[in-house]
Amino acid sequence: VQLQASGGGLVQAGGSLRLSCAASGSISRIVVMEWYRQAPGKQRVLVATIASGGNTNYADSVKGRFTISRDNAKNTLYLQMNNLKPEDAAVYYCKYSEWNRDYWGQGTQVTVSS
Repeated sequence: VQLQASGGGLVQAGGSLRLSCAASGSISRIVVMEWYRQAPGKQRVLVATIASGGNTNYADSVKGRFTISRDNAKNTLYLQMNNLKPEDAAVYYCKYSEWNRDYWGQGTQVTVSS
């Protein structure tokens, strides 16, 4: 499985961005799809999760502002980010997980100006 993340950019505080993560290869064994982010000098942290059955979970810091979704027909994972804050600035990574293996995308930069 190969993942290609896109959609990052520069946005003003309060603005919106939609990140995409396009998957190629066989994803039939994928059980969880996630978005992580990593700010400079900080650890990579989990932002949002969507399981194969459709259940979603979010970090407290993004609840009510971010929405994770997927388009199975397009093999694409999304992260809709609304009401962005300067503290949301980071490199965002998508991750697909099988039971015993993880696949990471290359990251896409999100910059939020105050």
